[in-house]
Amino acid sequence: MTNIPGPKSRKLVDEFKNITYDSTFTYPLVFKTGRGCVIEDIDGIEFLDFTSNIGSCPLGYSYPDILDVIKEYSSSERGVHKIAGQDFYCEEHFDIASKLLSISKKNSKVFFINSGAEAVENAIKIAYKKMGPLIGISCNGDFHGRTLGALSFTMSKEIQKTNFPELPVKRIKFCTSDSDPEINQLESLIKEYKVAFIITEIIQGEGGLNVASKLFIHHIRKLADEYKVPLIFDEVQSGMGRTGKWWAYEHYGIEPDIMTVAKALQVGATVYDKGYDPPEPGVLSSTWGGGSRIDMAIGTKIIEIILKNNLLSNSQKIGDVLLKNFVDIVGINGLIDARGIGLMIGLEFDTKVTRDFIVNSLFKKGLLILPAGMKSIRIMPPLIINEEEAMKGFSLISDTIHEYNK
Repeated sequence: MTNIPGPKSRKLVDEFKNITYDSTFTYPLVFKTGRGCVIEDIDGIEFLDFTSNIGSCPLGYSYPDILDVIKEYSSSERGVHKIAGQDFYCEEHFDIASKLLSISKKNSKVFFINSGAEAVENAIKIAYKKMGPLIGISCNGDFHGRTLGALSFTMSKEIQKTNFPELPVKRIKFCTSDSDPEINQLESLIKEYKVAFIITEIIQGEGGLNVASKLFIHHIRKLADEYKVPLIFDEVQSGMGRTGKWWAYEHYGIEPDIMTVAKALQVGATVYDKGYDPPEPGVLSSTWGGGSRIDMAIGTKIIEIILKNNLLSNSQKIGDVLLKNFVDIVGINGLIDARGIGLMIGLEFDTKVTRDFIVNSLFKKGLLILPAGMKSIRIMPPLIINEEEAMKGFSLISDTIHEYNK
């Protein structure tokens, strides 16, 4: 077996840590290139990618149509690849806005920004502008980003929150079962307090790949309507076809008032009902907000490719196959649950020690997965994955679980 990481990667990572903050790096992998669902590092070692770069590479790597876009924007005729995107118009901005709104709820507008956290920042700003600087409600276990406003409504891991100030917030349990006794927790809060918005994920990514109960989401939508409070769905990780539909909320038969998008789109975006449009120009802006013409052109092309190649169906089909196989091995060597929708699957283990062993062992075998929550892993391969690649990844995971000796 090849020694992983290789010498070049090991050396660069050691030097890297001397000059940069050692952030959320999961393993000593140093990217060089990639093809399809496979990443190659600087030592020439190949890894099957079950992370899609945390959902930000939905078409995998070296997708021909995407390479064509990059080539086009590398020509001398495209002398300005990045502009002050909220101060100057460009065709790419219009194209991605039109394409994104064509797959989103009707009667909406969109504001482009740099990242998922900033998409959340602007979602809550839009709600505050309409409702006033009141309490926001979020769910325990949710992850909405690390900028201070978004972080106020994140409640995934203590390390992300300690010693940082917080906007006014109340929290409710993220219910994954229709029979949860706390499923109506929101009602007492929304009766007691004036509320600016309710924000939640449909599937908690960072928080452990927890899938919301349908009754829970329906209760939230009903109460938001009854009390005229804007409902924000964070689709930064779960959106853009990841679950077999464009947006995870579509599996629940309801819609949000405001939605956040990023990762797979290549730029951040806040999509909102026109009724929430800020009345004056300048309420929302950012120098680089949506300002990379290359990223906007690639985001537009990604939507077109997902549509053209029916990748929503592929996500659902391959995801169903994977989940069924994972459910069949629940109970073996500490695997206590398998859950998910489409190509957004979580495996939960009995302890963090077990989970970490599985993650690190799979890296040594050439499969990339990511930790989530306290003792779960995220499985989110590119939407282009085929059944052979999916089963190869499953076999590696299954074999590693069976080999685990506590």
